[in-house]
Amino acid sequence: MSPGYTKAVLALGSNLGERNDTLSGAVADLVDPPEVRLLAVSPVVQTKPVGGPAGQPDFLNMVMTVETTLSPEALLEHCHAVENKHLRVRDVRWGPRTLDVDIITYGDVTSDDPDLTLPHPRAAGRAFVLYPWSLIDPAATLGGERISELAARAADFADIVPFDGFGDYDGVPTAGAVE
Repeated sequence: MSPGYTKAVLALGSNLGERNDTLSGAVADLVDPPEVRLLAVSPVVQTKPVGGPAGQPDFLNMVMTVETTLSPEALLEHCHAVENKHLRVRDVRWGPRTLDVDIITYGDVTSDDPDLTLPHPRAAGRAFVLYPWSLIDPAATLGGERISELAARAADFADIVPFDGFGDYDGVPTAGAVE
């Protein structure tokens, strides 16, 4: 890692609109400023919604690691700006959304701040975060445990499937999808 930079793990999800295009654009937007440098991007996985209202479309999820000179609060503000650029609406907690960007870890920083709790308070139980993260950083740990082991124990682990590039609009197969 570069001197003066802190490694952060970001989780991205989308279940509305052109989900895969949104995630690709969000990665580019997140690393656009010189204060944020891309380290790695996971493959995209498709998952069932966890929590929130029933009947939501499936999510596409991925994880990226970055190094940044931004403070945790400034990184959160940047993540929110990227969500807003991709038309994120915050009507219902854990409801459907065009883009969700969560800071999972920021170096070794721990925080109980309700606006930015670090590490992310629910990440250790969410395979849709842990599994993609384990694909780009197999040795990573969270709370002293390997993320791959946490992923395998998570309630949503069985619902994770690789994303084949089809069914890219609100979780519904689009033209060209092979079933």
